[in-house]
Amino acid sequence: MDKRWTRRSFVARGLIFPVAAVVAACNGRFLERLSDTASHQPTPLANAPPMSNQVLAPTPVCGDDDDDVTLAQTEGPYYTPNTPERSSLLEPGITGTKLIVSGYVLATTCTPIPRVLIDFWHCDASGVYDNAGYKLRGHQFTDDQGRYILETIVPGIYPGRTRHIHVKVQAQNQPILTTQLYFPDEPTNATDGIFNPALTMSVQDAADGKLATFNFVLAI
Repeated sequence: MDKRWTRRSFVARGLIFPVAAVVAACNGRFLERLSDTASHQPTPLANAPPMSNQVLAPTPVCGDDDDDVTLAQTEGPYYTPNTPERSSLLEPGITGTKLIVSGYVLATTCTPIPRVLIDFWHCDASGVYDNAGYKLRGHQFTDDQGRYILETIVPGIYPGRTRHIHVKVQAQNQPILTTQLYFPDEPTNATDGIFNPALTMSVQDAADGKLATFNFVLAI
């Protein structure tokens, strides 16, 4: 059976997925540096609004721009290994505009890739990175259909940069893709020497924050 999907077939089936199902079990470790992270798990934000169970990027159509391999970018100076495994980066003390990012990890054939490790990190709403702990840092695994979802906040502006989210993506037994995700219509995009429009997320307003989508394509 052809595992490649079209946007039309996805919509016709009316498929949605619950947020709780996004983080799939996986025995692999990212760069062999993501060891047991249970001790790093933060206390959940008690009054955080529930995440939507219907937030999902549409399945990409084979033959469009989503078939291009996602560009690699610099890791930056603030990567921290051994992050907690979690799909929500919200915890006590974190303020800002709520952001939910969702999408797929795909091969160049548009085939979704399951159990891909994705590690996210970014600064807080004031443009400050937590380099002592794990605030606004965490990794997860795509589900059996290659889907991921991240609950976090819109990052602030780090001095000299535009608004962005750092990401590492690694399929099992494959090289690591290190890249960054950007926001559309940011005035500082034009002055950021690292910014690349090919890495811009689709972002829209929601009742309680913003929704963004991005599909990662790996050279597989």
